[in-house]
Amino acid sequence: MKSLLLLILLLVLSGPGGYAQHEEQTYYPDPNPLIRQRIDQWQDIKFGLLMHWGPYSQWGIVESWSICPEDEPWCLPDTVTNYFAYKQRYENLGKTFNPVKFDPVKWAKAAKDAGMKYVVLTTKHHDGFCMFDSKYTEYKITGKDCSFSTNPKADVVKEIFTAFRNEGMWIGAYFSKPDWHSPDYWWPQFPPFDRNVNYDPARYPERWNSFVNFTHNQIMELCTNYGKMDLFWFDGGWVQKREDPGVPPRVPGFIVRKPYNQDIRMDELVEKIRSKQPDAIVVDRAVEGKNQNYLTPENMVPDKMLPYPWESCIILGGGWSFSYNAKMMPTRKVIHMLSDIVAKGGNLLLNIGPGPDGTWYDEAYDRLKDVGAWLKINGEAIYSTRTIAPGFDGKLRYTRGKDGSAYIIYLFDENEKLPSAIQVNGFVPAKGAKISMLGKNGSALQWESNESSFKIQVPESERSAVPSQYAVAFKVSQTSKQ
Repeated sequence: MKSLLLLILLLVLSGPGGYAQHEEQTYYPDPNPLIRQRIDQWQDIKFGLLMHWGPYSQWGIVESWSICPEDEPWCLPDTVTNYFAYKQRYENLGKTFNPVKFDPVKWAKAAKDAGMKYVVLTTKHHDGFCMFDSKYTEYKITGKDCSFSTNPKADVVKEIFTAFRNEGMWIGAYFSKPDWHSPDYWWPQFPPFDRNVNYDPARYPERWNSFVNFTHNQIMELCTNYGKMDLFWFDGGWVQKREDPGVPPRVPGFIVRKPYNQDIRMDELVEKIRSKQPDAIVVDRAVEGKNQNYLTPENMVPDKMLPYPWESCIILGGGWSFSYNAKMMPTRKVIHMLSDIVAKGGNLLLNIGPGPDGTWYDEAYDRLKDVGAWLKINGEAIYSTRTIAPGFDGKLRYTRGKDGSAYIIYLFDENEKLPSAIQVNGFVPAKGAKISMLGKNGSALQWESNESSFKIQVPESERSAVPSQYAVAFKVSQTSKQ
């Protein structure tokens, strides 16, 4: 394998609402063959669940960002007139957080029935509140000041990971590298200026090293106390090593007024992780290097096939965290988006923000049920597939099975009827190949080809009773050109 692949179209975020821009970066494959194998296996499972959850859900606001002193649309609300008083009120939300209706078994079953294969949970967001039982802070859901701390399910990370693991799903921990509650990141000696550390680590190395050790210790708690971990999803790409601290990092959109060297010693941390979890995938988001095992465009779908492992994280409804009166994405859009992402070589990580009482939106369950019903019929065209050129064409999305088969997914508009003939460009079936519609008992369809395309004939008997109103998939038993 080449030591590196030059890649384009890396989406990196400037904020939590999907503000983004493209940046040419380099993708470095992990040098460990075991990790490359695990990434390949991760590319097979395609569909996962992301959950942003914390005390902020009580207010129905964006997670963490309202305490970040930046003049950005996702930061300080218009109602804030005294930043420090507001920050104190925000941090006191940890005391009243009491999700008494929390039922991770119900969540896990709904996710499995939806066809999801992995979960990524916010164990700690930028505000520093731990959703796990860390012994290195009292700012946590199991802390004595938190209303939920006496509940038998108080360690919600353990409860969630156990429930999802019992359903056979991969387990992933979202973890914020910056910690805006830690006095070793936002030192009370100075006011915070922006999302970055508020002092120069080079000038105060003991304080910075204290923060690095704190971060490593918390990650090792997750590695050792919470069972098998399949991936670690690190956020806060502005916390990174800089060879020349005077030069801003290659992270577009991240606000850097003072480009300090925020070396979190990620290489060392990854070694520690894999000493306990040998095959864990690590995603150091937006930071160029071997510790970014796959790339993570946020709240958008790239407009072309991408030649490296990637995952779009997308909000199902509302914001990343719980919001009142959230509007859910229609089922049709979710299915079309999943098909589009997979045809371009990626995974879909769909976000649901649990509420302050520990429940999901009722409508979220409805969406997952609908998507699961579609995948029960058409999952063969999604799971364990790879790309086949041209990937997509109009309403068609193409995927390739590992056995040499191909799949053509036709995306329906609302109230649309399947056409009597479907033109497929870019590849042709092998001579004698069988083409059938998934969910229709394998009935063979007629087809004709030329040098680089073919046409599927769909009789009225097939068109009048399709398996889904959202999309149908055709299987081509074997292709001669790929």
